[in-house]
Amino acid sequence: MDLDKYFKKYVWDDERTPYLVPVARLSRRQASYELYFYALFVGVLCAVISIAALSNKLPHGNAVIVSLYAFSVVCAALLLGVSRHPWAAWWCATPPLAGLAYFAVYGFHPNLGTQDKVLLVVAMIAWLVYCRRLLAIARAYPGLPQPSGGD
Repeated sequence: MDLDKYFKKYVWDDERTPYLVPVARLSRRQASYELYFYALFVGVLCAVISIAALSNKLPHGNAVIVSLYAFSVVCAALLLGVSRHPWAAWWCATPPLAGLAYFAVYGFHPNLGTQDKVLLVVAMIAWLVYCRRLLAIARAYPGLPQPSGGD
């Protein structure tokens, strides 16, 4: 059994998961896959957050603004997935900043330990760093070359 072959086939494909390819070397198809996956990820996550944010059990206690913001990100994710527009990418890049602001304003859930809190902050910062790539891809998308097989 050749594990490298299966890993390459199902987990890491240069065409569909080009996360280590520099933006300048991406084809339009690769950029499309990356933007689509990000839009899907952020859209689903923020859809769940927009519903969960209406609960009284969270630290913010039924603040409708959290739910409205999350729903606006879902709408931007739909636009990003369909149009690949840079402004939609900008709005879809704001959730890590919003998450850090949420932690600063409302704090963390009382059941979280110190390690959990550190992990959440580190995850938000890592996500924010990735958003730089997302914005670069969205800006470069119109000028990216078509793949050799056509799109």
